[in-house]
Amino acid sequence: MRETMEQAGRATAQLMRGAALALVSYVFIGLLLFTAFATVLVVGAGVLPETVLLLRRMAGFKRRQVAAWTGRPVPEAYAPLTGELFERVRTATRDPGTYRDLRWLFAHFGYGLLLAYASLIVWSFGWFVDGVWCGLLRRPAVVLPLVSRLADLDAAWTGALLTPSPEAQRSAALAERVEELTVTRAGAVAAHGAELRRIERDLHDGAQARLVALSMRVGLARRAFDKDPDAARRLLDDAQNQAEEALTELRHVVRGIHPPILTDRGLLGAVRALAASSGLDVAVDADGLEGEDVPRAPAAVEAAAYFVVAEALTNAAKHSGSERAWVELARTAGRLRVVVRDEGRGGAETPAPAASVATASGAAASGTAASGTGGGVTGGSGLLGMRRRVAALDGIMEVTSPAGGPTVIEVELPCAW
Repeated sequence: MRETMEQAGRATAQLMRGAALALVSYVFIGLLLFTAFATVLVVGAGVLPETVLLLRRMAGFKRRQVAAWTGRPVPEAYAPLTGELFERVRTATRDPGTYRDLRWLFAHFGYGLLLAYASLIVWSFGWFVDGVWCGLLRRPAVVLPLVSRLADLDAAWTGALLTPSPEAQRSAALAERVEELTVTRAGAVAAHGAELRRIERDLHDGAQARLVALSMRVGLARRAFDKDPDAARRLLDDAQNQAEEALTELRHVVRGIHPPILTDRGLLGAVRALAASSGLDVAVDADGLEGEDVPRAPAAVEAAAYFVVAEALTNAAKHSGSERAWVELARTAGRLRVVVRDEGRGGAETPAPAASVATASGAAASGTAASGTGGGVTGGSGLLGMRRRVAALDGIMEVTSPAGGPTVIEVELPCAW
């Protein structure tokens, strides 16, 4: 009997919340009338998209309420209200989800209150009937379980009214995918532009400056050769040093574009070389990547994974305060998984991918560490660059870095092995 009453109490609370939402919908109907009148007069057209957004929030609240009761989510499918005012008004009036929510709103105003009143009537009889039936005769309750059935009925009607058609779900998923690709591709373009600016800056400030100095010394040596051979020899020695330094700068730039070791030794060999030169005690675990007959991932995927590991290890060495790190590479069906972990102080944060489009910087895409991983430095551009590299390949990146550590960076990249 106690369990029956507790279940009936939860069902009653569910129905009462629905009744409260139905009363709110009564007030909302007045807002709808005002919005319709203002839209007809044109001057209040800007109210329409905001009213539709509010309606979506009410329907979303009911969806979450039903999902909590039944354990099954109620799907939703809406066209995004973005762009100029005219575009948002047009989307709001043409979206099938708007009319689906309106249909639910008016229906719920009726059945939400009706089922709540019915639950009160059931309680008025149930506590006495089931009290005698269960307490004296030791029989299962027969009246109070009806309250749970009323709550189930409320959930079923809500699900039927708010569940979009399969076509609407596919259309909404496609629109969401297009929006996601727009953001990620914009981030990729910004990262590519930042990378080109970095290469140009490195060439201008490094190799080009040394080549100019080399040209000047060779010219001076040629003019001094007949008059002062010793001075000419010293100038040629300096020119040789300048040439070697220019070659070193060029190698550095080339490694920043696509490391030769990645081409020669593959991803696993390149990561092990990174681990050996990182200054940390790094353990590298590989699952499914060892062996001569193992197919290699596409070059773009290997490069993204390599720069993620390089960025994470460099930042961990600079900022985490940890002396150890772990790198895990795993090959799964259609995916390449990369995990980098350190036991440092944590506190790494990164902006959301959508926000990253407007905050491009040269260090973001360069593969050189700036800040952020495992170092308690918020908004690190290194993490931003990693996110952009991964998002450009439709990959997934998650950063877990609570204060006090550990910092764990998990990346999954789609890969056709």
